[in-house]
Amino acid sequence: MNTTGWNFDHTYALLPPKFYELRAPTPVRAPELVLVNAELAAELGLCLEALRSKEGTLELAGSKMPEGALPLAQAYAGHQYGHFTMLGDGRALLLGEQITPSGERFDIGLKGSGRTAFSRGGDGRAHLAPMLREYVISEAMHALGIPTTRSLAVVRTGEVVRRETALPGAILTRIARSHLRVGTVQYAAQWGEGDDLRALADYTIKRHFPELLGEAGRYLLLLREVVKRQAALVAKWQLVGFVHGVMNTDNMSLCGETIDYGPCAFMDAYDPATVFSSIDTYGRYAYGNQPRIAAWNLARLAEALLPLLPNTGQQASALAEAELSLFAPVYEKAWTEGMRAKLGLHGEQADDTPLFADLLKLMQSHRADYTTTFLALTYNDFANSALFASAEFAQWRGRWQLRQAQQEKNDLSAHELMLTANPALIPRNHRVEEALQAAEQGNLNLVERLLAALAKPFAHSAEQSFYREPSGLPYRTFCGT
Repeated sequence: MNTTGWNFDHTYALLPPKFYELRAPTPVRAPELVLVNAELAAELGLCLEALRSKEGTLELAGSKMPEGALPLAQAYAGHQYGHFTMLGDGRALLLGEQITPSGERFDIGLKGSGRTAFSRGGDGRAHLAPMLREYVISEAMHALGIPTTRSLAVVRTGEVVRRETALPGAILTRIARSHLRVGTVQYAAQWGEGDDLRALADYTIKRHFPELLGEAGRYLLLLREVVKRQAALVAKWQLVGFVHGVMNTDNMSLCGETIDYGPCAFMDAYDPATVFSSIDTYGRYAYGNQPRIAAWNLARLAEALLPLLPNTGQQASALAEAELSLFAPVYEKAWTEGMRAKLGLHGEQADDTPLFADLLKLMQSHRADYTTTFLALTYNDFANSALFASAEFAQWRGRWQLRQAQQEKNDLSAHELMLTANPALIPRNHRVEEALQAAEQGNLNLVERLLAALAKPFAHSAEQSFYREPSGLPYRTFCGT
């Protein structure tokens, strides 16, 4: 009897077999539930008590199949640091698509569930810290209002995973609107046969853009919609100082969600050149490069879709380029609107963009912390900062105050608007690390307290002060594989 509440459908499995490998998870030795997301479980229509039971833990560990599941590994390709290669789910499986009580559809996937045909020599496993990291950061992103995959649970496997050292194994249950990627389309274009590419494009439209069904130019419109969603998404990243760290085309979701939380982190001192990933030697995926890389990735999507576009050759390329040209204005509009909110500005004035640019230049020259600078502006608290003590800032502040004074009255005051746009806290890198280190030693208290604080980033409560301050120390991240 299905007491957990699983309500699976399997539309992805209706695609041609080339797009996946049917594969059961590899059972684990001694699964133990570490975390389960009560709020998300309720949204999915799942019974929290059943998930926490022995049977539920076995399901979340891949040692027992949930009723109605059809596990498979998805095939896809991708440009990794600019180099095209065949990829696929090397350590993840899609159990199926959960249909929620409200009728929404979400992929349910296990990450770290064992080897697949796409493992490329890997062990198919994951260790505890990166899985907890994805849980913490993805839930923080959700609370910040940024489209993202989410995390339902983390389970210890009772097994050792060997990387540089022996580490505790774990499996993450990841939730997504879908796991369709730019790299999935690239795979179909490169290795598909017959109508495989068309089948994938039609499936993507039906799943995420049903309003395009029946449109004669639906594949061009599909490109347009993906461009618009990605532009808006990356603008949201930039506004909170999020550095993805591994913006390969296989990590760009077609539905516009943030996916893959390997070497990601949040910027402390404002610097467009900020890089955290240990393997991003040349800064390809630096904070300031993220809009450009997103546009580059979308150009690879356009190339893959060319065979489906009306006309051929140069005409098709020109049509695709016209859609790609939408990225810059959509991104700029989303970013400037976000910056206006962060500075308490209503309406639109011609000098707004220079105002933003000059502030960021000052922040960079004084190595001012990104998040706390905007909080200080929100609260008019300009103590103990080299930036705020400078004559250049005093001049900029005068321009900002004049801009606020000129705007029309609004239902939201400038301060109230800033409170909604400037989070009181982000996942500070050192707080995340200390929580993960404690968890690896068996102490989950720090992870649970951090999650509780990050769940309400705009609460601006005194209890959050412990998590607000940056460490001021250099920081590096690793992808976990």
